[in-house]
Amino acid sequence: MDQQVKARFAAHRWNLVGTLLIRRMLVALPATAALTAVVFALAGIAPFNPLASYLGSSYAHTSLDLRDQLRAELGFDQSWLQVWTHWISHALQGDFGVSVIAARPVTQVLAERIPLTALLTATGLLTAILAALLLSLGAAKYRHGILDRLAQAVAQLAQSVPVFVVALLAIAMIALPLGWPTGGIAAAGTRPTPGSVMVHLILPASVLAFSLLPWLLLNLRASLIEALDSDAVLAARGRGASQILLKEALPQALLPFITVIGSRLGELITGALIIETIFAWPGIASAVIDSAIAGDFALLAAVTACSALAVFAGNALADAAYLIADARVAHA
Repeated sequence: MDQQVKARFAAHRWNLVGTLLIRRMLVALPATAALTAVVFALAGIAPFNPLASYLGSSYAHTSLDLRDQLRAELGFDQSWLQVWTHWISHALQGDFGVSVIAARPVTQVLAERIPLTALLTATGLLTAILAALLLSLGAAKYRHGILDRLAQAVAQLAQSVPVFVVALLAIAMIALPLGWPTGGIAAAGTRPTPGSVMVHLILPASVLAFSLLPWLLLNLRASLIEALDSDAVLAARGRGASQILLKEALPQALLPFITVIGSRLGELITGALIIETIFAWPGIASAVIDSAIAGDFALLAAVTACSALAVFAGNALADAAYLIADARVAHA
């Protein structure tokens, strides 16, 4: 009988998870499409000439007839609504168009850059989570002690210093004195290898993790302290349970911690883009900047869509993880 009850509760929980993901997808797709429309609309009123950006210095020497011909071939003579309608209809079929600056399909550009951005963000986030977990456990165990005060001081410092300042300080105080690489994914003139990517990843991922640490550490510390003072943990102490912090308080504290991670994914992506720019990490940040300057709005819209979908997906997965982890949901 117990097995049947557990199976029914498990099926109910997974039904809730599936419903949540479907609802989030129904919101994410039209919201992302509307966001790409905003990108093309802003491009239509932007005070610059995309053809001049495309031709560069040769624009001044190009005849008017050739300019008109190129403008028509590249679609620069159409309204933003026409361009967006054409782009979104093909994007829904997996064709994001051709990048003007790269002279290649946008899908190829994204396939090269997104894995590097994902590697940077995942490494930074996992490092920040591990550091927050260790520091918050120590702070909660020795509440108001030296370790607790040190953890709070580190969090307050990381919260008060902008990420680009941290990146520049890391280059000046760590990379240059130690001879560490300060940009790219390989030494100049060499082909990148897995080893070179890992070496060049250390500094930008560490800076990203430091910038993410405050809201992870302070939230988990507060949740652990609240859990330690809860009636459930006090009852466990009365029963003589061992490892109260890890077995009783931590599972309770992880539930709001999961929600915090999901709600801050937008800041994670924004911070990663800033760090990519400073450390010349060849992810999607440089694609955003280059495409915006050159008027390559097919690439810019595709990057915007991917970033928005990543945020929606991260939030949905965080909420799904909360439903899975919280045993009370099965009884709702």
